[in-house]
Amino acid sequence: MTIQVGDHLPQATFRVNGPDGPQAKTTDDVFKGRRVVLVGVPGAFTPACHRNHLPGFVAKREEILARGIDAIAVTSVNDIFVLNAWQQQSGAEGIEFLADGNAEFAKAIGLEMDGSGFGLGPRSQRYAMVVEDGVVRILNVEDTPSKAEVSGAEALLKVL
Repeated sequence: MTIQVGDHLPQATFRVNGPDGPQAKTTDDVFKGRRVVLVGVPGAFTPACHRNHLPGFVAKREEILARGIDAIAVTSVNDIFVLNAWQQQSGAEGIEFLADGNAEFAKAIGLEMDGSGFGLGPRSQRYAMVVEDGVVRILNVEDTPSKAEVSGAEALLKVL
């Protein structure tokens, strides 16, 4: 079942880059007591994610944070090493990158997709959500994985 507005995020563990390398970070670590924009993408460096989706959040970061958002986080079914390289190459300092390497979070919220036809295996659907203290308040999911319209930074700013 797909997560809905008003639902609590399920417990899951992401991998993040820490001072001594990869470390675990739970949904509570990321969302408890915070208002977070969570952006889900099918894959780091994939064309729509790299050219269309992430750049809007990088460019609009300060404007989004000025609307009472504590953090912007991006999650993808990639390992933390790939996400770190993507963050660096994209100039996305100040945005948190959460590796969901086994698609456990994507599956737990019902927003996984099968990218096997493209040689990608299990992936996350493309979405943007606003989470307040672990509760989904806004959820914008793309109908087509190659588009970043309803889940883009501009669309999110209109409803913040």
